[in-house]
Amino acid sequence: MKVIILAGGWGTRLEGEDGRIPKPMISIGNRPILWHIMKIYSHYGFNEFIICLGVKADVVKNYFFNYESINSDFTIDMATGNIEYKVDHNEKDWKVTLVDTGLNTLKGGRIKRIEKYLSSNINMLTYGDGVGDININHLVEFHKSHGKTVTITGVHPPARFGELIENKGKVEFFQEKPQTSQGMINGGFMVFNKNMLDYITEDNKSDFEIGPLEELAQSEEVMVYKHEGDWECMDHGRDVAYLNKLWDEKKAFWKVW
Repeated sequence: MKVIILAGGWGTRLEGEDGRIPKPMISIGNRPILWHIMKIYSHYGFNEFIICLGVKADVVKNYFFNYESINSDFTIDMATGNIEYKVDHNEKDWKVTLVDTGLNTLKGGRIKRIEKYLSSNINMLTYGDGVGDININHLVEFHKSHGKTVTITGVHPPARFGELIENKGKVEFFQEKPQTSQGMINGGFMVFNKNMLDYITEDNKSDFEIGPLEELAQSEEVMVYKHEGDWECMDHGRDVAYLNKLWDEKKAFWKVW
C-alpha cells in the first residue's frame, strides 16, 4: 500500500513564500509541511510514498536528493571529496518516488500518471498542505470494512479567526481558531481501490473532485470516515503563522510521532 501526495499545484491563495518554493515545501518549524504529512503516515507504518510534482518540481526533488546533507551533520574531506554523514534522522525506512506529473495538470491527471507505480489494490491519497491527528490505521480499517471504492476523511473546517466567548457583554475568554461544530469538508487522507483510476485519464484537464469523485458518489461508491479531532490546511499566510506557532509552543496536534 502506497501513499500518494498531490504536491504539484500552484498554491495561488498563499501569498509570500510560494513565489519561490511550492506550497508543500513551506516550512513548519525547520521542515516542509510535506515532511510533516509524511511523518503522520510513517508513524502508522506506511513508508512508501509517491509524490506528484508539478510547479517547481526541482525544489522537491532537490530536497529529497540531498536529504542526508540537509537533515544530518556531515564531515567532508576537501582533498578527496569524500563525505561522512552523521546520520541524524529517523526516515531510513522511507521509499520516496518523485514523479513530475506536469505543470498545469489537474489532480485526476496527476493521479492517473502515477498508476504504473501502484502494485496494491488499495492505496492512499492526500493533499500536500493538510495535517491532522488522524489515526491512519483506523482509516484503512474503515475503508476495508465497507467495500466501496473510495473513502474520504471528513473534517470540521477550522474557523478562520479566533472566537471570543462573552456573557452579557463581558468577554470571558478567547479561543484561538476553534473548529466549527457543524458540517464537514474533505480533509484529504483518502483511501481508494485501484478501480477508481478507471474514472480518470492522463489528460491535463482530468480533475478529481469535480467529475470523477462526484460520479462515484452518485453510484454510492464513496464513504466518509468522520474525523472529530483536529485538522488544519495551509491555505493562507495566517495559516503558516498559526501552524508554526503551534509547533514552536509544542502544541502541534498532528505530531503523533
